[in-house]
Amino acid sequence: MTQIWDERGKTVPVTVISAGPLTVSQIKTIEKDGYSAIQVGFGASKHMNQAKTGHLKDLPASRHIKEWRMDDTSAYTRGQSIDVSVFSKGDPITVSGVSKGKGFQGVVKRHGFKGGRRTHGQKHSEREPGSIGGGARAGGRVAKGLRMGGRMGGDRITVQGLEVVEVIPDENLILVKGAIPGRRGTLVEIYG
Repeated sequence: MTQIWDERGKTVPVTVISAGPLTVSQIKTIEKDGYSAIQVGFGASKHMNQAKTGHLKDLPASRHIKEWRMDDTSAYTRGQSIDVSVFSKGDPITVSGVSKGKGFQGVVKRHGFKGGRRTHGQKHSEREPGSIGGGARAGGRVAKGLRMGGRMGGDRITVQGLEVVEVIPDENLILVKGAIPGRRGTLVEIYG
């Protein structure tokens, strides 16, 4: 993330996304595959297994391959390049990706619990969850779905309502207003 200044001199927080170019590696049709979709490859790859090499035989080696279902694929051909020029300033977009992993976290961080009192005889229970049920609530067992400590992050997150602030076609960069899920280098999907 970084920040830029708009025409009025106000600071705008932006995320810089390296987007493309994507290469259309396969077009799936209802007659042959049972559904309609395009498959694209992204990122340079030095080493590929034989199956991937055969699949991309006359195309550039791609590190990532992703498929999107769509009703009409007639606008795409195998080997076609898709770059950032499909976006323009002011476009509303949706970004999906895998969030940062945070490891094992307690209930205060993971679920926003308040925690216990800091005084009056509390020694080590400031960030504890408190009672988890007992005899009456769930028949003497821990109820399913009870919020407790555990692994946090590493989930697929979709952020809607983002806006394209600037497109730099020479470097295949998109500047998006606001934050997107994941750490630096995370592979994300951008929907227009």
